[in-house]
Amino acid sequence: MITERTVLPISIGISAANTHDSQALESLVRGIPPIRSRRGPRRRRPAKLHGDKGYDFDRLRAWLRSRNITPRIARRGLESSQRLGRHRWTVERTVAWLSWCCRLHRRYERKADHFLAFVGIAAALICHRRLTA
Repeated sequence: MITERTVLPISIGISAANTHDSQALESLVRGIPPIRSRRGPRRRRPAKLHGDKGYDFDRLRAWLRSRNITPRIARRGLESSQRLGRHRWTVERTVAWLSWCCRLHRRYERKADHFLAFVGIAAALICHRRLTA
């Protein structure tokens, strides 16, 4: 899941249980819709992407830079991931909000398409609650 700074989910996806998070990053970034801004043309992608040490791969950094996205990813063995805490809590809180949905808490759906649809509905409800509050 990719969230924006105000904790709204802007791109969601599901994967198999034992796959690494870095494998889904490219498809999640491609799934970001055009961002409407108050001035100027629509932005097609975010300016920067924050990630923890699980996303520290040279190919991901190069791919993000080729799309003009600045990677803010902690390097394994060099940097502490504690500095990302102020950005990471937004994703963790959104995941916690998704776990409030009983249908998503325990996976009842056998088909991945149905489960993804329910995750999309839950994300839409999160956006609605956040924007109307």
